[in-house]
Amino acid sequence: MAIASYAVQILDFYRSTAFCGVYGTKTNPVATERARICPSCSRIVYPRISPAIIILIKMGDEILLAHSPRFPSGFYSVIVGFNEPGENLEQTVRREVSEEVGIMVQNIRYFGSEPWPFPDSFMIGFVADYAEGEISVDKQEIDNAGWFTRDNQFRSLQKRVFPGH
Repeated sequence: MAIASYAVQILDFYRSTAFCGVYGTKTNPVATERARICPSCSRIVYPRISPAIIILIKMGDEILLAHSPRFPSGFYSVIVGFNEPGENLEQTVRREVSEEVGIMVQNIRYFGSEPWPFPDSFMIGFVADYAEGEISVDKQEIDNAGWFTRDNQFRSLQKRVFPGH
């Protein structure tokens, strides 16, 4: 799987950088590294990597899981999102959690990472503890969220997940 993922990413890199984005000139491979160079402007382009975070949020013995409108019914996941320019990864974690489910987290800890061929994602995993706030979903990326126990019991009441409903 790792070799196939690598191949997909490199093939996409060569396809998407065959021509300079500034001059439209056909680019050439750089002999000493995985890069392409424009003979007109000497701009060097490297394979694109889009950092994304995935975060497990804990509150005691429960974890926060969320449902996206794009997911099949009953399928929940941890929070994920892309790093934005100028953010460090911890800021990305805080922003994505706040935007998608309206709570604050603390004690953010790195867990692990792996490349994802979609086509250039790099997933960085974290674990964090609930700090404060009530769940308030954004209704666009997330339409439901709540605290789950290890035996898959959904604890949050609908009125707690969607205040006022």
